[in-house]
Amino acid sequence: MLKSRFTRIGFILAASGSAVGLGNIWKFPYITGENGGGAFVLVYLLSVFFIGMSVFIAESLIGKKANSDSVTAFETLSLKNGHRWKFTGLSFITSLLILSYYPIVLGWVIHYIYLSLTTLPSTVQEAEGVFLTLLKKDYTSQVLYFTVAMIVVGYTIAQGVKSGIEKFNKFLMPSLILLLIGMLVYSFSLDGFSQAFTFLFLPNFEKFSGESVIIALGHAFLTLSIGMAIILTYSSSLKEDSNIFQSSVIVVIMDTLIALVAGLIVFSILFTSGAQPSQGPGLVFITLPAIFYEFGSFGNVIAILFFVSLLFAGLTSSISVLEPTVKFLEHRWKVTRAKASYYTVFAMYLFGMLSLFSNITEFNEMLIFWDKKFFDWLDFITSSIMLPLGGLGVAIFVGYIMDKDVIKAELLPHMGVKLYNLWMFTLRYVVPVSILAVMFYEVG
Repeated sequence: MLKSRFTRIGFILAASGSAVGLGNIWKFPYITGENGGGAFVLVYLLSVFFIGMSVFIAESLIGKKANSDSVTAFETLSLKNGHRWKFTGLSFITSLLILSYYPIVLGWVIHYIYLSLTTLPSTVQEAEGVFLTLLKKDYTSQVLYFTVAMIVVGYTIAQGVKSGIEKFNKFLMPSLILLLIGMLVYSFSLDGFSQAFTFLFLPNFEKFSGESVIIALGHAFLTLSIGMAIILTYSSSLKEDSNIFQSSVIVVIMDTLIALVAGLIVFSILFTSGAQPSQGPGLVFITLPAIFYEFGSFGNVIAILFFVSLLFAGLTSSISVLEPTVKFLEHRWKVTRAKASYYTVFAMYLFGMLSLFSNITEFNEMLIFWDKKFFDWLDFITSSIMLPLGGLGVAIFVGYIMDKDVIKAELLPHMGVKLYNLWMFTLRYVVPVSILAVMFYEVG
């Protein structure tokens, strides 16, 4: 059951595929636009490379040393109270809940690929009407897209680590990178490119605030897929001689570069059309389609490339959120991989229908609780509470509970004493304070 292993490049692509998702191409540009550009990017980069990477390395370490599912990993690596620490491994429930609604958003992306192939909305007002019609009325299309996305996820995971996850990411991740490079090269020719570059990389603190710092920290955790047992589970399939520090650095750099490239592409298009960067969550599904229309027939080509890139990024992340649960069912309950994959997908498919129909006007009154739709509750609980708690658990476990000799033997040869000490200090003191700050902000 544990014989299937990632190759080094397979792990990097799979972990990068998990980290690179809708958050990089959809969320990063609009939160950057809302928080003033370069100053926000600077704090985001510091958050990713000092705080996010620290947790990423720690989670990779747990997975590699335990060589097991997430629950067993915390149970066996704990020097004391393993029967209690094993509950920290239940953070895979976060990824499971995300699986129930994340592919719904992928369904929206599929719909926009279809629109790009046919007729794009010609104005922002028309684009808003198109999106709201899909979101609130067209449940037939949404159910179809959601079903297709879940079948792809279930089938890929059922094939195993090498034949499924690694093979899938070896195709999608290079394809995604090539698509983004192609659009970036096209962006060079746009009038708004220099303005976009300045906006992203020249710090301007006019729209920056203390709230922006918290948003940057929170996005750093979200975009690296830490705190929900994904990186831990992927790392458990690494070879014994793998260098997790080097692999972690590569994954974090790749994830960050893709976010920055996506930002350059989006803002180049926005500034060329004369639009403002602070467009909010509707940037991708409302503002951009109308701008693509203004570019004529070539706008359809750019739209197709953009939404296919978004789909590829979302699919690689969707694949990753299923793996921790499947590994747990395989190892702890002795369920075959195929059964674990398909049963879990089917259960989350049914559960996900509650999220999907909570957006539909005809049904949403039955699925609103305390002024939040079921979809919004799942998003809030997973991203604002469960993800930070998962990251906090990893930081405290490696920083205070796990055998320090084991940690040093794994990391010191690759990091050196000074970098190791900085990492451990960050993990023990900076990460917990940062996570608690994000949680208090989000919940408050």
